[in-house]
Amino acid sequence: MSQIDIEVKQEFPLTIKRLGINGEGVGYFKKQVVFVPGALPGEEIVAEVTDVKPKFATAKIKTIRKESPERVQPPCPVYEACGGCQLQHVTYTEQLKFKKDLIHQALERHAKDLAGTIDVKDTIGMEDPWRYRNKSQFQTAKQGKKVIAGLYSMNSHELVDIKDCIVQRKETNKATQVVRKQLEKLDIPIYNERTKKGCVRTIVTRVGVHTGEVQIVIVTAGEELPNKEKLITQLENKMPEIKSIMQNINPTSTSMIFGKKTIKLSGKPTIEEQLEEFTYHLSARAFFQLNPVQTVKLYDEVKKAAALTGKEKIVDAYCGSGTIGLWLSDGASEIRGMDVIKESIIDARQNAQNHGVKKYDYQVGTAEEWMFKWKKEGFKPDVVVVDPPRTGCDEKLLDTILALKPKTFIYTSCNPSTLAKDLKRLSGQYKIESIQPVDMFPQTSQVESVTKLVLK
Repeated sequence: MSQIDIEVKQEFPLTIKRLGINGEGVGYFKKQVVFVPGALPGEEIVAEVTDVKPKFATAKIKTIRKESPERVQPPCPVYEACGGCQLQHVTYTEQLKFKKDLIHQALERHAKDLAGTIDVKDTIGMEDPWRYRNKSQFQTAKQGKKVIAGLYSMNSHELVDIKDCIVQRKETNKATQVVRKQLEKLDIPIYNERTKKGCVRTIVTRVGVHTGEVQIVIVTAGEELPNKEKLITQLENKMPEIKSIMQNINPTSTSMIFGKKTIKLSGKPTIEEQLEEFTYHLSARAFFQLNPVQTVKLYDEVKKAAALTGKEKIVDAYCGSGTIGLWLSDGASEIRGMDVIKESIIDARQNAQNHGVKKYDYQVGTAEEWMFKWKKEGFKPDVVVVDPPRTGCDEKLLDTILALKPKTFIYTSCNPSTLAKDLKRLSGQYKIESIQPVDMFPQTSQVESVTKLVLK
């Protein structure tokens, strides 16, 4: 394919037609796609090209000739540098419309035959779309004698120092800064990505919003953590709400935050969180939704889609600490689940036991492995619930669903593109009744959704 007829640094007028999957403006110049971060639909801008690829170009806003009425001033001082949020410059009402449109776009692109047949509902939003995240994972670096903690700038290895993230809970911001200051004060070596030397890589903080309990996880490159005892004492003195201090060892050179080994340094191995009447025990690596307010709405949508009568057998695949299964337990005759992370399964069993769930079985392993094993033992689920990572459902899991044919399949997704691809695969045997988007991450281009599929 020939190179597109656009050059870096070239300037031209551009009308923005829509927002792309990462929240960037999308326009067309000489019939070529141009992505412009920060531009909004309906705006007329002068664009300056920053990068050219075979099928598209990327540009920045030089000037805005006609501004969208949906444009607002981003309240975060490091919004453009950080890249953690993509939509702070858009009114919240418009963000919710965009997230519904994202699902339509994904269906058009990856499952065109289904696009016009599926009922995509309006996005369920938040009353206050700020300071909602209950967990932060801030990388560390040394700037002279200072320790900084934050996120990497978009498409770079430049760490943006973040003192107060306005989508994080105040408790996690405070905890991160307390740890950062003590690392600096005690002169604990900070890991250097370039030289591969040093110790502390990441500060992970999580708060149980309804219990006030805080957990700190210090991710290190090796087992050694100099001045460990002094650090623990200082953290507990400065912030009594810290109930769990853990160390996770990650010696690998990947983008993964956590390594496989976690050591308790002080306090409890888990903290507690409450959603409605349920209490959950959360270990360092256990998955738990990042927005507790919206999690209740999300799980209620799952429950509504499952339409339980009290007789159904449920499998909660990718179950994490068992949160969704527990939410459905009062309408089910039996709950089973699996996850590849052992600590999550220990949490899930504990959570089920604490809430008096009569029949449950949580196992370490993959869904395809356990569902076939259970089938041989005579257990067949009526409802399967999944909440997979951004990569979507594993091929083997989809094969398993199509082979076992549960009557109802509830698919919670955090990636419209992989959802659309998976729905196309399932649509031969399943009718897709509806997709309900839920805004779990205001100010970002991410959207979560609950899809109900019923066996034809």
